[in-house]
Amino acid sequence: MDFYLLAFMLIILVGSVLVYIYYLKEKKEQLDSIRKGFCPQCKQADIELTDKRSGGCSGPQMLTFECLSCGYVNSFAVDSSNSSCGTGGCH
Repeated sequence: MDFYLLAFMLIILVGSVLVYIYYLKEKKEQLDSIRKGFCPQCKQADIELTDKRSGGCSGPQMLTFECLSCGYVNSFAVDSSNSSCGTGGCH
């Protein structure tokens, strides 16, 4: 019986990892479409940045985009490694 429980837990773990990888792939495709200037849902060029938040000098930025045509809204955590806090860096 322990073998079946272990096999079940392994199947759940592998399935969860695969679903998360698929989710990240979909988010990347949506962000690539937005960076080209098109809404990933309706393919119109009516996408705009509605919110941009940062945690300071380092760390990701939270970008929220909204389509004016279809109402698509999505947020992305984007690495902001090219930002700087001046010549001295973060203190």
